[in-house]
Amino acid sequence: MSARLLQQTRDLLEAAADHYAGDALALERIRGMRDRLEEPLRVAIAGMVKAGKSTLLNAIIGEEVAPTDAGECTRVIIWYRHGATPRITMQLRDGESQSLPIRRIDGRLQIELGEATPDEIERIVVEWPSSRLRDVTLIDTPGIGSLSTDISARSASFLAPETSASSADAIVYLTRHMHSADLGFLSAFHDPAVTPSRTVNAIAVLSRADEIGAGRIDALLSARGIAERYRNDGTLRSLALDVVPIAGLLAQSARTLREHEFDALLRLARLGRTARERMLVSVDRFVRTDALPDIPPEERTRLLERFGMFGLRMAAASIRAGHEDASALADELYRRSGMDELVHLVGGQFRSRADVLKSSSVLTALRALIVERPPSAAGFLAGAIERLEANAHELRELAVLAAARTSGIGLPREQSEDAERLIGGSGTDLPSRLGLDADASAEELHGAATEALRRWRALAGSPLLDRAAAEACDVVVRTCESLVVAAGPESVGRRGVRLALRAEPAMGGGQQREDPRDDREGEPAEHERLDEEAELGHGEEREGGRRRDGVHDEDRDLDPARAPAPVDQER
Repeated sequence: MSARLLQQTRDLLEAAADHYAGDALALERIRGMRDRLEEPLRVAIAGMVKAGKSTLLNAIIGEEVAPTDAGECTRVIIWYRHGATPRITMQLRDGESQSLPIRRIDGRLQIELGEATPDEIERIVVEWPSSRLRDVTLIDTPGIGSLSTDISARSASFLAPETSASSADAIVYLTRHMHSADLGFLSAFHDPAVTPSRTVNAIAVLSRADEIGAGRIDALLSARGIAERYRNDGTLRSLALDVVPIAGLLAQSARTLREHEFDALLRLARLGRTARERMLVSVDRFVRTDALPDIPPEERTRLLERFGMFGLRMAAASIRAGHEDASALADELYRRSGMDELVHLVGGQFRSRADVLKSSSVLTALRALIVERPPSAAGFLAGAIERLEANAHELRELAVLAAARTSGIGLPREQSEDAERLIGGSGTDLPSRLGLDADASAEELHGAATEALRRWRALAGSPLLDRAAAEACDVVVRTCESLVVAAGPESVGRRGVRLALRAEPAMGGGQQREDPRDDREGEPAEHERLDEEAELGHGEEREGGRRRDGVHDEDRDLDPARAPAPVDQER
């Protein structure tokens, strides 16, 4: 179904281009929207100054390509996308582009702006041959809340512009402690005035979680408790899908562990217990000149910069637990950093919905263009956008999820939480939607899906529901129909989306599966019965774009020739 949504969005852009013939600026923006549909999902890394954005980005890519110092390049927006060979391009605000040299010092990529100032730069694009960038474009943004108002404004205008759609499809927002400024920024990104078909498409990250416990080896356990409190906070819950703690510095260092660093960590771990604990009691003790003759003071200082006290303690404990080669240690430290949970969450919430989020962003951008530069057929185009949003089930799911997290959907808490989970609030794979373990059997999945469909069909038939609740139930019922078919032997539904029995791979984990074409020959009788029930249950008129005769508006062609004649705006 997501492939169909993309095609419908493309058709709508073609119709818009016909009606904007002669308007060069509008046509250029429409071309940009077309390109956006074909590009990987855009995920922005945002947050306050010193929140660890570049460190997190390096941990995801697996190389130190994002600058982490306080240099000039941390004041500009940098896009990281996949390329066959390394290449850096600086795009200036006046439309010119310049290629920048590629230099690495001590394993770190150095981005030199030359004579250009940050105010003159629109963006820097880094193309890098990393498999983790094949399916997602990562965007590193300047810190929010900087002492320089220009720097903060640059990030705010990029991520939450006042008069147009955001350039990012989703956000990973980093914070050390959740403050009112963080909530204010997330609210702006989620502002319904900017995104009318709004959805909750942000994840909050406690990015320096190891500092919460003063670098103790159990620091992440304390951080998880704090994240749980944030997760249950009503205000933050309406703005972010989840809150996860990570030790970003440890994750970056684990992904880029060098052999000489492993040798030093090995020597540290093999000290006697008393000597080792004395060394790791504090930063001052660790870097003392006479503390450890086997590891020179300069090397210890560098280890401290790379791993922090939490990472050094974790590395020593992991080596003594049996991870005695560099590869095993790197994997263990990465797992201990909390990054696996974040990458899985981003994959489940963003990457698996990439086509839907891209279509949503493009429709929002097109709506903004129509308002800013209305063509003669503005009413037709605006109506086409509304029909597409109302009838595309994936977009309706996101709209219901946003409503459940914000204004509510008119249902009791238990039923609202059940609806959230079923429409993908906890992940879009089949077990997550049904509230089952990832290794649940096919029989368990099918049974849970069938029970959910029965439960929500009964609820949808209640005459006591108000309009918001009835519309939400309609969406959940259609989702449940798809879940039942997805849990069946062939995992394909006539109108349902294909939902994998296992979670989609996370960022950089390979290409997305494509929806198979309809082929109903030889399909089990159970599927035929469910489809017949679905037709009987939805043949009558309902809210959300379904017609009285049972035909979906989404099946209509978006041929621009069907546009009505221009209407006199004065009438």
